[in-house]
Amino acid sequence: MLDINFVRENLEDVRAALGTRNFPVDSLDRFSELDAERRAVIGEADAVNQKRNAASKEIGDLMKSGDREAADKLKAEVAQLKERQAELEKRRDDAVSAMNDLLAGLPNLPASDVPVGADESANLEIRRIGTPREFDFEVRDHVDIGTDLGILDLERASKIAGSRFAILNGKGARLERALVNFMLAVHTEQHGYTETLPPFLVNRKSLFGTNQLPKFEEDLFHTTDERGFALIPTAEVPVTNYHADEILDVSELPKYYTAYTPCFRSEAGSYGRDTRGLIRQHQFEKVELVKICTPETSEEEHEKLTANAEKILQLLELPYRTIVLSTGDMGFGARKTYDIEVWVPSQNTYREISSCSNCGDFQARRMNTRFRRAGGAKPEYVHTLNGSGLAVGRTWIAILENYQEADGSVTIPEALRSFMNGLTKIEK
Repeated sequence: MLDINFVRENLEDVRAALGTRNFPVDSLDRFSELDAERRAVIGEADAVNQKRNAASKEIGDLMKSGDREAADKLKAEVAQLKERQAELEKRRDDAVSAMNDLLAGLPNLPASDVPVGADESANLEIRRIGTPREFDFEVRDHVDIGTDLGILDLERASKIAGSRFAILNGKGARLERALVNFMLAVHTEQHGYTETLPPFLVNRKSLFGTNQLPKFEEDLFHTTDERGFALIPTAEVPVTNYHADEILDVSELPKYYTAYTPCFRSEAGSYGRDTRGLIRQHQFEKVELVKICTPETSEEEHEKLTANAEKILQLLELPYRTIVLSTGDMGFGARKTYDIEVWVPSQNTYREISSCSNCGDFQARRMNTRFRRAGGAKPEYVHTLNGSGLAVGRTWIAILENYQEADGSVTIPEALRSFMNGLTKIEK
């Protein structure tokens, strides 16, 4: 959430910044109206309070002089002033509440170095690592490869659950598990993250904290009981909320967390997109990276987090590119985002496998997560960062397609073989 005082004091700058995000800024007009009402009400309330104080003093003087009749009359006037003040305070609180509701619907402001553009066409490629393999046979996609090897079953998954679900069998399931263990090992042993295993169900407060609510309600799978749980769309939600409503000591920062979880998304509005195979599923697995740090280190930590995610692809020797998203293509809570895209031979293009975002203090304000510097300084909001390290299913796809062989087998990347009990190839 944006700082209400910053928005109030920099309304036109905020309007311009949100305009670069293709966000309708009409709500800022309403924000301005509510703020004007709030100021007017506060002014009137202060005047009423001054009258009450003056009248109360006068009542005391009248009582001392023995003029009880005049004192009683003035007491009645004070009672009316008290009622008026209560009305004004409610109007003030209602205005502030409405302003906060509007703020909850505003996306984060882009960092100054984010490319300005309406959509993904304005994204900028900043590096490309690895050279896509040249095949001397007809390239097949992961669905055909996995189905022929007996490690992927979409038909029975559809029977059990419906479309956009998958079953992995045998060495396919083993490959998925190996990827999870490999990613967690790299991030904990080489990059210094603490592994955590969070709840897969979360409450609405947590979803608000990491800005899934109120904007992305329809993308969630909700439980039907009165507790109002939802299945997590990403481990970012429970892990980032780990320190909600806490004040951390500056000596504890930065904090690095990594977590494996299944993720659940309704994919509302995405019908007809990537319907074949595992690219876009209702249930998928990720290894998530989350950082909590001080404001002055968040840009450096963002670069390091992105490098941590890229390292997985480098070790697996999968070609990829990294792009910085434009203002019109960034996610709601991000101030800057790097997307990492892996090469998918069957599509002859790069596809997103990780989105690494610096959210600044946007989520921290929603979660009320702060830190205190040495010497008893006033608490400040932390900065939060997150990214996939990586999306496991899409890594599975990339391995099948980039390491496919003419005989239908799939070679296991060397870095992964110790996690596959020494297996070098998946064969029919």
